[in-house]
Amino acid sequence: MAGGGALRALPVLLLLLLAAGALGKPTVRQERARPGAAQHEDRPGFQYDHEAFLGKEEARSFDQLSPEESRERLGKIVDRIDDNKDGYITTEELKTWIKRVQKRYIYENVAKVWKDYDLNKDDKIAWEEYKQATYGYYLDHLDSFAENPEEFQDATDQHSFKKMLPRDERRFKTADLDGDLAATREEFTAFLHPEEFEHMKNIVVLETLEDIDKNEDGFVDQDEYIADMFANEEGGPEPDWVITEREQFSDFRDLNKDGKMDKDEIQHWILPQDYDHALAEARHLVYESDVDKDQKLTKEEVLDNWNMFVGSQATNYGEDLTRNHDEL
Repeated sequence: MAGGGALRALPVLLLLLLAAGALGKPTVRQERARPGAAQHEDRPGFQYDHEAFLGKEEARSFDQLSPEESRERLGKIVDRIDDNKDGYITTEELKTWIKRVQKRYIYENVAKVWKDYDLNKDDKIAWEEYKQATYGYYLDHLDSFAENPEEFQDATDQHSFKKMLPRDERRFKTADLDGDLAATREEFTAFLHPEEFEHMKNIVVLETLEDIDKNEDGFVDQDEYIADMFANEEGGPEPDWVITEREQFSDFRDLNKDGKMDKDEIQHWILPQDYDHALAEARHLVYESDVDKDQKLTKEEVLDNWNMFVGSQATNYGEDLTRNHDEL
């Protein structure tokens, strides 16, 4: 982290809605892209490493394996990461692997849902197609809901619909560079993964502000910043990592020391310039596993620290064992 420790960015944890036509009504997807630089070293276990790159679903799938199965699959993946086959994993090799896996994940995510939204099969997704597929159930029943508001599943359902429709429209139009209200695959990728595109940065910052700024004053104060990461429901003492995060807010987030973060400070936090989160993750994994401190990893060093690696993007939860390595 700036001023102390390893600063590592959260990549996007964006889960797309399934098409309403398949389920009858949409379910709420992840509300914002969060590539923000959050510290987690003091939190128990390796939850960050297991979820930060691929999300909870993939982490859970790999968690179903026994330690023996995890180590076996990890060993095979290590052999593939070692591009020059010299028996060592360097930071550069690990960074390259992480970036390949991240890029593949993003484009596979788009490909997986493309057919659900390109309803007329013209290889574009119009805003009206996306809106109908995602929110059609609610849009088709607005009159009924107005007369019988109890028909909404619950208050959260109604709130999500009212919030997400205009928000998605704003994001879609920003991603739609030619302004024709029909997204190409690249534009739709920018819509789903805005943190990966320069012209979408303002959207990422704005959505982050809107989600954390509970008192809607246009800023994020320290309590709002902490509440976004930790809910002290029992009212007991805060964990050490939360106390550290409060210090981080004061020392490194609130740059002008006015007790709150504005949009520029939020951008500095979640989208730091010249920050390569794949390189940061690679350095972190090497540092934590490099027993002899030669700044590279043997297969044995990786396997000895398998619990950290099995959840990181470098391993892709074993998925790469079932596909052709040349695809990366």
